[in-house]
Amino acid sequence: MRKAIVRYYQKTDKFLWLLCFLAAGISLVLLYGILQSGYNAYLDISNRNLLVQAAAFGLGAVGAVVISLIDYNFVKKLWYLHSAAVYGLVLLTFFIGVGVAERADDKRWLVIPLININLQPAELLKLSFILTFALHISKLEENLNRLSSILTLVAHAAIPVLLIHFQGDDGSALLIAGIAVTMLFFAGIRWYYIAGAAAMAAVATPFLWMYVINDFQKTRILTLIHQATADPLGDYYQQYQAKVAIAMGGATGVGLTNTKHIYVPEMHNDFIFSFLCESFGLMGALGVLLLMTAICLKLLYNSSLADDKYGACVCVGVFAMFAFQIIINIGMNLSLLPVIGNTFPFLSYGGTSAATSFLAFGLALSIYMRRKSDLFFD
Repeated sequence: MRKAIVRYYQKTDKFLWLLCFLAAGISLVLLYGILQSGYNAYLDISNRNLLVQAAAFGLGAVGAVVISLIDYNFVKKLWYLHSAAVYGLVLLTFFIGVGVAERADDKRWLVIPLININLQPAELLKLSFILTFALHISKLEENLNRLSSILTLVAHAAIPVLLIHFQGDDGSALLIAGIAVTMLFFAGIRWYYIAGAAAMAAVATPFLWMYVINDFQKTRILTLIHQATADPLGDYYQQYQAKVAIAMGGATGVGLTNTKHIYVPEMHNDFIFSFLCESFGLMGALGVLLLMTAICLKLLYNSSLADDKYGACVCVGVFAMFAFQIIINIGMNLSLLPVIGNTFPFLSYGGTSAATSFLAFGLALSIYMRRKSDLFFD
């Protein structure tokens, strides 16, 4: 056992492990600070949530080790098993799903009996989609830019996007679409397909506004456009409070356990970035952004070390998942994007999200440890 541990330590991506553990540690520190802020009753969180987050990180880290020890080529062959499992869980939410967020019109969680913990299947669907989409791209090879190939790839991506949209989780739907576009761009899709898709999206915007986007979402978008005149006690309340909290942080912050923190709804989840900025200021926020940038760049670098196109695409998919989550989440906190329910990877509270971040990291590790220059299994 000792030799196996030493060998794993020698072969694994120690720098990426360090970065991810740092991010997880910052999450626990921020959650502790929120618990000390005195808003527990309003946020409906307690010490139990801190323990759940720590346990999710622990289970996710163990899962990452297990996944990294499995040859990703073997996992590639089991695409139908994990796809059936996660799609089945997502479909269950249409029948027995629950919503936990205030004013939420979605039912994206499943309650696990006995332990009374919520599971968000859409988080697992992201990982399954990365694996199956990477497999789809790798099988096309030189036929990637044929129109028939592009249409099948679009259909592949549209299935989870539409399913999650109808579930009510447009944040995850948008994220999966972003992952698909990034993976296609990396795979070498021709520019005119991207330009054509952008043109079609522009043409479809009025239709989407009239028939797809619901009234609640329209209100959020219009509030953001007219935020200068928006009611800070009405629909703009959450983002207004986040901006005030960020401004209060200044350069160095007001401190982690300061009992006079600005109250922001969901400050432990989607708006944890505002609490970070208020607690540690601009310097703390830049430090965390530097950490997240390092994780994303390391994932991109690891894609260049992959043994094949499939492995490289998986690494790029994981990179895109983290990068888009960070961009969308910060955009919401700064009132640059409407609130669409997107967590900050590693930092935001959420057992499924925390564990999924480590599991995604495990996929990238599996590919890194079997790179051409230094195979893990001789």
